Amino acid sequence: MSESPQTPQTPFHDLDRYVAIPRLTGLTASPDGTRLVATLQTLDGERTAYRTALWEVDPAGEAPARRLTRSAKGESSAVFTRSGDLLFTSARPDPDGKDAAEPRSALWLLPAGGGEARVIASPQSGVSGPLAARDADTVSVGASLLPSAKDLAQDAELRKARKDQKVSAILHTGYPVRYWDHDLGPDQERRFAGDLAALADEPAAPLPGTPATEGATPGEEDPTSGRHLDLRDLTGAGRNLANHTADLSADGTTLVTTWSVSDAGAALRSTLVVIDTATGERRVLVDDPDGDAEAPRISPDGAWVAYTTESISTPDEAPVIRLALVPTDGSAEPVVLADDWDRWPGRPTWLPDGSGLLVQADDDGRGPVFLLTFAGALPGADVVVEKVTSDDAVFSDLNVTLDGGTLFALRSSYAAPAEPVRVDLAAFVASGAAGERTPVAAALLRSPVPAPALPGTLTEVETTAEDGARVRAWLALPADVGPEDRAPLLLWIHGGPLGSWNAWSWRWNPWLMVAQGYAVLLPDPALSTGYGQEFVQRGWGAWGGAPFTDLMAITDAAEALPEIDETRTAAMGGSFGGYMANWVAGHTDRFQAVVTHASLWALDQFGPTTDAGYYWAREMTPEMAPENSPHLAVGEIRTPMLVIHGDKDYRVPVGEGLRLWFELLTKSGLPASDDGETVHRFLYYPDENHWILTPQNAKVWYQVVSAFLAEQVLGEKPELPTTLG
Repeated sequence: MSESPQTPQTPFHDLDRYVAIPRLTGLTASPDGTRLVATLQTLDGERTAYRTALWEVDPAGEAPARRLTRSAKGESSAVFTRSGDLLFTSARPDPDGKDAAEPRSALWLLPAGGGEARVIASPQSGVSGPLAARDADTVSVGASLLPSAKDLAQDAELRKARKDQKVSAILHTGYPVRYWDHDLGPDQERRFAGDLAALADEPAAPLPGTPATEGATPGEEDPTSGRHLDLRDLTGAGRNLANHTADLSADGTTLVTTWSVSDAGAALRSTLVVIDTATGERRVLVDDPDGDAEAPRISPDGAWVAYTTESISTPDEAPVIRLALVPTDGSAEPVVLADDWDRWPGRPTWLPDGSGLLVQADDDGRGPVFLLTFAGALPGADVVVEKVTSDDAVFSDLNVTLDGGTLFALRSSYAAPAEPVRVDLAAFVASGAAGERTPVAAALLRSPVPAPALPGTLTEVETTAEDGARVRAWLALPADVGPEDRAPLLLWIHGGPLGSWNAWSWRWNPWLMVAQGYAVLLPDPALSTGYGQEFVQRGWGAWGGAPFTDLMAITDAAEALPEIDETRTAAMGGSFGGYMANWVAGHTDRFQAVVTHASLWALDQFGPTTDAGYYWAREMTPEMAPENSPHLAVGEIRTPMLVIHGDKDYRVPVGEGLRLWFELLTKSGLPASDDGETVHRFLYYPDENHWILTPQNAKVWYQVVSAFLAEQVLGEKPELPTTLG
């Protein structure tokens, strides 16, 4: 495990250098494609949090990226207006306003012609999800208001009263009551619209008697009149916009958004509604009792809405995700597109002429861009599906230029973190007739930060499962590994379970372990996406079946490689991957150590306590859960385990980790001794959630995992970080 003197040192050899690597998290293009803005996350001066800033990237790939914004609070959610101004959200101080007692996210405008950014909307609760019309001055933002507030001013009064009286109580009338890592309520998301043309960029000059708005104290003069958007409430009170996605038509007259409705069994279902941005008039566009309508996109001419439809699963049938199309005026029923395409599409992006849709979809351990070309009149036109990109990577943040010739996106893989790229759509289209075209490689643009050097190489492994299914994995290998210097193997099991090891992860990054001499296996077992519906169905409602046997089969294949030392192995996973790690621990002794993070342990208690219990009811029946519950095999666990859990995890509540820890010490095949000594360990985070997000806590995560593996797999006695006390 010691590195040779020739081994180059990379950021993955030093956790302090690793957590300080800047991270690209978003990309947006101006409508004419002449400007690109990326969101970059960097470590703050105290090294205890990340800040975001906006950087401009040269679409031609020639000039270096340049920084546009800078503040301690950071900037994000960038979107261009039709005039080329840049909107973004930030909680940094407003130079034209009074110092806020508590920073809140405001909507800022950075002029295209140069000059300082200024606040144009600042509701008391902050703003989120800004949208700007391509051909109009209309913008839309989200803001959360208390349910009884009639407007933004009354919301400010109600919030002040709660704060002054130190009231934190929330009275719920529905489900759910929390989500991932935060409590829901008492405020509720609403959608607003405003007109940029009404803004006046003039020096602050309060006029006497101006009524208070947007959180100003009643009776005070309002210094924001004319300088802030006059926001119109489009949706009113209600829980319908929780975690919504929306789109604004090019002419700014129409907003299409997901609209959550209640269903039987305390369930929620997502519909689509159309809202007139001038009047707030709302009508239902899609309401499918058998599915969720998500991710709407309005066509360039405003006549159509493309969206994803996901069937409501049952314990016997996995969900099916397809693209669908519906007229914006509701004059015809929705039509499913490319129903015979055996992949799950992401949010669609229209070609500017309306002739097709670009989507990203998981595919064989990658996530290419696909083009769906309409071969006839809409709706019900024949659709040709083609893969556009040839890269071994996942694409996101798709932006198409107005001429339809260029696609800008972020590209990510296990070979490199997210980086801005340009895809020559014109060359792809010119390569042949629809259905006969050749995928093209993306061209790398000059990113604000170069990709870090890796401490090893990436390859693929395949095998055949018991039922004949093909199972594949990525395998990250140390640079100096070989038959004479074999590497210990770490089996990493992805979460989801509907997902794939196909894109760079800062939280589960194999290269940190490769830098320590391990080989890291990243398999996609049954339930993984990108291999067709039947591959998902193989593991549906039977987590302890095909997913487990697939993992064992691909581990066998990896251990047979000459570079791998099959006598030194460990298994690790988080969320569903943690569930599988627990299942592995109770059903095989082949590994020297098991690391289980944010894991499901006792399925009898998990379902009613997770933040979305209704979804779990669609996954397994009460009879199926015991057949797949790891806790029932606790007596068979004879492998040292490291348990990790955050107290603010509401998706997999901390009770799972607490029960696992107690039963490991008292009921496992490797219990604590009578004097309390144990080989098991429990790393607990009182203030972290499903993920471990703060830089120094993430550093401790890797340090403790590395120390545990070194002791159990390598037979070493490493020191623990002093920050543990």
